[in-house]
Amino acid sequence: MQEHKLVTLQRKIGYVFENQKLILQALTHRSANKSHNERLEFLGDAVLGLIIAEILYQKFPKQPEGKLTRMRASLVNRTTLASIARELSLGEMLKLGSGEMKSGGNRRDSILSDTVEAILGAIYLDSGLAAVQESVNILFRSRVDKLDPSVQIKDSKTQLQEYLQSRQIPLPEYQVVSISGKDHAQTFQVKCSISSLGIEANGKGQSRRIAEQEAAKQALEGIQL
Repeated sequence: MQEHKLVTLQRKIGYVFENQKLILQALTHRSANKSHNERLEFLGDAVLGLIIAEILYQKFPKQPEGKLTRMRASLVNRTTLASIARELSLGEMLKLGSGEMKSGGNRRDSILSDTVEAILGAIYLDSGLAAVQESVNILFRSRVDKLDPSVQIKDSKTQLQEYLQSRQIPLPEYQVVSISGKDHAQTFQVKCSISSLGIEANGKGQSRRIAEQEAAKQALEGIQL
């Protein structure tokens, strides 16, 4: 990878890595190397959710939990993260296996969004939460500023239902596939099936409701690919 691209990327995210190996790993897809970005993406996803939650909590002190949750979902999702990835020109910096490269993996929303989260996870490991907060503020500021709490943000299940109804397609079925963990910290796995479209999407979360929303979101993205 050309050095100037890494320098430009770090300038755009407002952070220069002390350990440059971390940013290189964050840009490496599992198809390319054993030292890939999936664990960093897992970490970055959690950190991003926390930071955005705090930003919204502070910015909208009079808004209830449900509204804050929907606003966070409008920011922390595959579409938004992939858009940010394109603004950062991550597609041309990704390290992919030959198969993924040939199939256009550097343009795929799922890979691009995971890479953004991996970069945030890498920043967290390199310098901690405060550094990630600065980068998140840079990357999300314009989007946060455009949020209007008075606008009804529809959740993924509602969006999916309305999309299907508008096209006279039978509504999806949701099925709990598994429940794991102890009673106070359970993880639900839910499958969303749209048989007429041949779509099955999975979601997981700390409640059935959250898992269903995630499955619906994945189904929507599958329809809109």
